[in-house]
Amino acid sequence: MFNPNSSFIYAIAVGVILFVLVQSIFFLVRAYKRAQEKGMDMKQIRKTIISTAIFTVAPALSILLGVVSLASFLGIPLPWIRLSVIGAVTYELPAASSAASAFGITELSKLITDPKVFAAITWVMTLGILPSIILVPLLMKKIQGGMVSMKNKDAKWSDIFSTALFLGMISAFLGMVFADIRGGITGWVPVMVLVCSALIMAVCGILIKKCKMAWLENYAIPFSMLGAMAFAVIFVPMITG
Repeated sequence: MFNPNSSFIYAIAVGVILFVLVQSIFFLVRAYKRAQEKGMDMKQIRKTIISTAIFTVAPALSILLGVVSLASFLGIPLPWIRLSVIGAVTYELPAASSAASAFGITELSKLITDPKVFAAITWVMTLGILPSIILVPLLMKKIQGGMVSMKNKDAKWSDIFSTALFLGMISAFLGMVFADIRGGITGWVPVMVLVCSALIMAVCGILIKKCKMAWLENYAIPFSMLGAMAFAVIFVPMITG
């Protein structure tokens, strides 16, 4: 019988993830040495490294939750490798669920042992994310050039356009947030988590502007994400009973 948690799949996952880690460390060390050679402010460089590392904590926790969610029916290695290297929680789970439903699988708490179904889900998840891998290196330089040109012509309009793009990207996932609000209190859980995150971000914004806590600018997003996760883990079970 096919086993999504087989040692062979584990070996592939560990090999790829170790390669990515080694590559990341290699380029981090080279960039740090290069900054020293160029005489850059190393205090600022170290501060940037620390703040960036802290910023990754919240996304890492959300990725861990995504791995746990997918592992219930796809095993650990596949979700681990996808969400650690290339995937996004907001894409992987809907893609896997849609592919599974095409085979009549609606219960996603049981491990899939049919190799054809497992392969189909893997292909759907892979092919769906593939355009972003191909288009980014091909179009990014042109897009960045256009953004720089726009900013040079009208900085205010450039900021508005960038904000609109970001909000458009976020709005694409609002359907998932409000999809089940007619299902009772449990359907409102994603909305509660969203509101909690927004309130924490608002408090951080007030502290930055009114209390002059400029250091909080680098940590506002991680704090809002971690706070929303804590709300989901601690208070949601109390609310839903």
